[in-house]
Amino acid sequence: MQAGAVWPRDPLRYCCARARGDHLPGQTSTPSSTSKCMSCPRALDGTWLVVSISSPVVSLSSLLRSQSESQRESALITMATAVLTVVTHTPITRIRLGQDALLDLSFAYMPPTPEATASLAPGPPSFGLEWRHQHLGKGHLLLAATPGLGGQMPAARDGAVAFAAWDDNEPWGPWTGNGTLWLPAVRPFQEGSYLATIHLSYLQGQVTVELAVQKPPKVSLTPAPLVWAAPGEAPPELLCHVSHFYPSEGLEVEWELRGGPEGSFQKAEGKRWLSGLSHHSDGSISLSAHLQPPPVTAAQHGARYACRIYHPSLPAFGRSAEVSLEVSGLSGPSLEDGIGLFLSAFLLLGLLKTLGWIAASCLSTSKESKEKKTQ
Repeated sequence: MQAGAVWPRDPLRYCCARARGDHLPGQTSTPSSTSKCMSCPRALDGTWLVVSISSPVVSLSSLLRSQSESQRESALITMATAVLTVVTHTPITRIRLGQDALLDLSFAYMPPTPEATASLAPGPPSFGLEWRHQHLGKGHLLLAATPGLGGQMPAARDGAVAFAAWDDNEPWGPWTGNGTLWLPAVRPFQEGSYLATIHLSYLQGQVTVELAVQKPPKVSLTPAPLVWAAPGEAPPELLCHVSHFYPSEGLEVEWELRGGPEGSFQKAEGKRWLSGLSHHSDGSISLSAHLQPPPVTAAQHGARYACRIYHPSLPAFGRSAEVSLEVSGLSGPSLEDGIGLFLSAFLLLGLLKTLGWIAASCLSTSKESKEKKTQ
């Protein structure tokens, strides 16, 4: 948390600095003239504090005006009025690839003095909203809005929509507003930092929202569900398909051998390698992990080879797929095998009887036709 930073100590210098920055959202340049400094409202004179608080669940930036005229110099506690506060309850947002993202933003404004309140028309003042996107060292204006003000705003990018409005209409404040951003069907290029800025006359507040795009991988293992090998021979190569995930960073593949002698659990031995990355049209990624197991022993009959995947989008224990190992000559017939053999024999017997009946009928019909011809 950062708090108690006073900027700047000279009220006139503060007024001029804010006046030079008092421009409409979406503009790429600011007025260069300092003549606007002379028209800075005297209600903004005084000492100002900028307070920033950031955590995984909330982030806020608040501009406070010190109530120094009502405090003693030796006071240990500084009394101040929160004039403009900008807050988000989604400072770190993780969204699944292809889903809509909602970046929360709300703000509150309280005129710093009764004189400032009297100089305003009843009701909340006009404000400006900016959302900017920064990623991999590059940035651009995503959306700008000025509810209640004129002026042509640049078109929003990436289908972005902002809910820019005051939440209440009290005549003299305080007022709260909403500037939440909606991004439809998020793609990988949209991850990064989103800077939200609220502009009021001579004042502005800003917070940052981090957007991470993720998609959990699908895992399948072939051949399945069984692999066969004779004692002393190596099973066929195992192929683990890890498909349609994002991002590529943080993916780990582990091969496990479960069961076998005394029900042990261990990392599978053998030669292993990964294929190259395959990129899909939706921005997701796929790859294949390969394992060539070593020759098996009779004691490994019934063991299971498993491919376990770890990824930031998955729970801590990851996700896995497995196949069972059958060692030739060690597995006797099961109950299912017996039932299958019985049904096969029964059907074969029925088929033979049917064929015999058809053959007998044909022979009988042939004899009758020959007798009629001789007569």
